[in-house]
Amino acid sequence: MEKIKNSKVGNGTKIYFPTNIYDSLIGENCLIGAFVEIGGAEIGNNCKVHPFSYICKYVTIEDYVFIAQGVMFTNAKYPQVPSQWHDEIEAGNVATVVKKGASIGANSTILPGVTIGENTTIGAGSVVTKSIPANVVASGNPCEVKREK
Repeated sequence: MEKIKNSKVGNGTKIYFPTNIYDSLIGENCLIGAFVEIGGAEIGNNCKVHPFSYICKYVTIEDYVFIAQGVMFTNAKYPQVPSQWHDEIEAGNVATVVKKGASIGANSTILPGVTIGENTTIGAGSVVTKSIPANVVASGNPCEVKREK
């Protein structure tokens, strides 16, 4: 079932269903695979998000970014039961940014508050716990820079 609520989707973007997109901005000429959930995120132009990925609130993905299958973004450093939240900042929610031209390998997990640098490649299965600079290849758990591009 198609579910796109309170979102703006740019021209030329293809979305394969079923998927859930809400409170988000998605740029032009993107490809959003089936079984993807995007909530409260901003995605630039010419991006690809493959099936079974989750992109949550406070995530910004710049132009020409590739997100492989099963990539999970998180947004709370200190998750709490919603009834205990006083406000979102107190709950530890922080912004995450994926810079232009970056690629994130399958089944990677991106923790909150990190920046993945421009043209950086994150290897499959990585757990990104801290920011990764531009123009490098990084992988592992925790994700570390392996080499420059």
